[in-house]
Amino acid sequence: MRCSPAAKRRPERMDEQAPMAVKAKRDWGGVTAVIAALVGLLALGVSAYTASLQRQQVRAQVWPYLLVGSDDGNQAIYVYNKGVGPAIVKSAQVFVDGKPQADWTHVLTALGMPAQGFVQSTINPNVLSPGEEVRIIKIADEDRWRSFRDATVDRVKLDICYCSTLEECWIYSDRNPVGKKSIAQLVSEVDDCPRIPDADVFNN
Repeated sequence: MRCSPAAKRRPERMDEQAPMAVKAKRDWGGVTAVIAALVGLLALGVSAYTASLQRQQVRAQVWPYLLVGSDDGNQAIYVYNKGVGPAIVKSAQVFVDGKPQADWTHVLTALGMPAQGFVQSTINPNVLSPGEEVRIIKIADEDRWRSFRDATVDRVKLDICYCSTLEECWIYSDRNPVGKKSIAQLVSEVDDCPRIPDADVFNN
């Protein structure tokens, strides 16, 4: 029995369609892989963005901010934590005419004043809670306080380095801790508190 030409060509058409079907499946597989990769990258980006937002929120919740101010009514200098998180004081320095002083006794002596008639509180080291204030020096006699206040102008500089509970650190640097403040920025962020030689550290 002889086959017609049409009957002979049918198997050849089926053989031609098979590779096309395989190719189509491969194309769809590639598209699926690309989509899966894009979804994975998108999920990674969303996760990183969420983590960044969470860290910013935590930073805002534990942010400390120290300020130094004098109070003529109480004849004292105070350190205030105006932030919302604890301030961990890592180091402090007090300079008179550019020279670091070891304590308030040395400060008063360098200013040409009697090193007596004052009380002090520890600022270095210390941890100040939000809203807490520390009276670092109080001079009992009013006239002596005025002399001290006048003598510090343009001569006394105070540096305090402190950190948050996240180990983010700042330096408060005040060239006029008694009286009116300068317009210059007093607080600047640093990578870490500097290591200070023992002889230059302020102890009170």
